[in-house]
Amino acid sequence: MPFVSLGLTPALCNPLAKLGYTTPTPVQLKSIPIVLTGSDLLAKAQTGTGKTAAFGLPMIDRLLVRGGVAAGSRKPRGLVLVPTRELALQVHKSLSTYGVPANLRVTAIFGGVSIVPQKKELLRGTDIIVATPGRLLDHMEQRTVDLSGIEILCLDEADRMLDMGFLPPLRRILKVLPRERQTLLFSATISEEVVRLSSDFMRTPQRVDVSAGQTMASTVTHRVHPVTDQRKGDLLTHIIQETPGAQALVFCKTKHGSNRVGQYLERAGINAAVIHGNKSQGARTKALADFKAGRVTVLVATDIAARGLDIPQLPLVVNFDLPLVPEDYIHRSGRTGRAGVEGRAVSLVSQADRDLLRGIQRLLTSPIEHVTIEGFAQTAGSQDALPEAGRRHQGSRGRSGAGGNSRPSGPRPSRPGGFGGSNSSRRPSGPGQRRSFAGR
Repeated sequence: MPFVSLGLTPALCNPLAKLGYTTPTPVQLKSIPIVLTGSDLLAKAQTGTGKTAAFGLPMIDRLLVRGGVAAGSRKPRGLVLVPTRELALQVHKSLSTYGVPANLRVTAIFGGVSIVPQKKELLRGTDIIVATPGRLLDHMEQRTVDLSGIEILCLDEADRMLDMGFLPPLRRILKVLPRERQTLLFSATISEEVVRLSSDFMRTPQRVDVSAGQTMASTVTHRVHPVTDQRKGDLLTHIIQETPGAQALVFCKTKHGSNRVGQYLERAGINAAVIHGNKSQGARTKALADFKAGRVTVLVATDIAARGLDIPQLPLVVNFDLPLVPEDYIHRSGRTGRAGVEGRAVSLVSQADRDLLRGIQRLLTSPIEHVTIEGFAQTAGSQDALPEAGRRHQGSRGRSGAGGNSRPSGPRPSRPGGFGGSNSSRRPSGPGQRRSFAGR
């Protein structure tokens, strides 16, 4: 079904083919006609399903193609709120691309960078603002943004904004927006908090759910490698070195853990970059640009920093630490296997992770395969503590999620001792005892 059949103006549809948009995804197929009618929408959709186009295309159509561009100074008519800087940049880029036929102006507002250029851009006039709540509040307090003309509001990844404590800022922003507006809410999970939020500021929204029964793309294979916390760093290095040149996105639970993993990989001769909330926006932008350009082999990130990353044909995602919230596994794994390209999601799991792993397994429609790699196996007792579903023992010829022979090869990096995940703790060195590095 072509995009024009959904009701979009042909002028917007014609350039989509050049961007690789030939057939609408399920969320686009269901959402675009609803948004074009002006109704409020509550949509449940995972990362990587095409959400940005699902709300962006009809938003541009309604505001700028049918409504026309206002003469003179432009007052913003559309507002998209997102949880992180990276997602703000990604949505800004997508909307700017979609809106070329409509001469669209999009302004990205987020923290971690100077507010001055943002003020100048707002002063020149814009059509749609893409913002994180905190920096938007800064502009509101300094009276450098006028939200009185907002006709369409979209909350993207609403569940993540609530998880990050953005509810109070959201309510402050919503209070100043016009009552007569269209509101769109996209969320990977529809929790009680999300439902409560929608009931407070949406008017009888229509609902779309494209995630039922398929929380992950079928192009993603899921695999667990049992390993002790002390050997996680060695196993991660082994997996990455199995396929020279192949890129990987590695998730850690904490900022400190991300730094330590990045340093460990560098000592092993692997070109790695790290992004997390304590990094400046300039550093995060450079790390992501280097990764996309292939100048960096491995990008190590926390969940918050990696939100909104759009990396085409990423072959491998590695969970160095399992996420504390099972749904975050879906977001992480959704970074690979996109646009019909096969991808792998690999998790390094110790005995202490077994409860987290069970929570993740409940979200998936098929068992996660367990593969023990020779030289990194836990004791039998530790392996028995893991969930039984999908376990496979391959002995000396077990293969990691990255492909290739599983036999550890090459020298290991020089280090004072083992490398532990975030569940391990520091232990004093002594005769016959190694120091375990906790990824805190």
